Amino acid sequence: MNIALGLLLPFIGTTLGAACVYLLKDKLNNQLEKFLLGFASGVMIAASIWSLLIPSMDMAEQEGIITWLPAALGFILGVLFLLLLDYVVPHLHKDATKEEGPKSKLSKIAKLVLAVTLHNIPEGMAVGVVFAGIISGNTTITVSGAIALSIGIAIQNFPEGAIISLPLKAEGKSKNKAFLYGTLSGIVEPIGAILTILLASVITPALPYLLAFAAGAMIYVVIEELIPDAKTGNHSNLTVIGVTFGFVLMMILDVALG
Repeated sequence: MNIALGLLLPFIGTTLGAACVYLLKDKLNNQLEKFLLGFASGVMIAASIWSLLIPSMDMAEQEGIITWLPAALGFILGVLFLLLLDYVVPHLHKDATKEEGPKSKLSKIAKLVLAVTLHNIPEGMAVGVVFAGIISGNTTITVSGAIALSIGIAIQNFPEGAIISLPLKAEGKSKNKAFLYGTLSGIVEPIGAILTILLASVITPALPYLLAFAAGAMIYVVIEELIPDAKTGNHSNLTVIGVTFGFVLMMILDVALG
């Protein structure tokens, strides 16, 4: 039950954010959006450290491996993996005028959803790999710590769901369609989590590397997309405040529940 809840929490966060299309006007307040993007960045940075990299090093130490090796190698591979996805998947970021990745005939909406989906892949992996550690009986990861990670990602997914559904409504899509697209952008998280659990259960010794892999992928998203989006235009100080609150909240959740 705890595992099922942990896998679904991030998706629930995205769904609730997408539901803002029924409650708010055509878009989020610009200042609020910058704060929320910063907040999401802070959560992901803290989760990468306390929930992924530190457990990766603890596992390596338990297994008699050079402590920093899985963390360093996995982190680099996670960044390279997201670089590859950015290169091979056609997608369009919010407010961007030029699509990224290969040329395609996909609609603008589909490319917007793909952009957010790319962000969600490492988050699904992160949740999956910590629960895989629990299933394998590893003592460096606790159920409460894994739930803390799921809660943190669910919180930062809330603005992501709203940031994709509200602009779609503004472009003329019905509320139901905007909600559907916003929700679908998050479905990759439980799917990615389940696939990661299946992979990790087969290759248990790879867990330290997979934890760091997810951390590298998450940090890539923060540096490549979230922070640049949040820093454009005015009120960029709100991004700093958001990062601070997000980082501290995730740190507290992980330490208090872990």
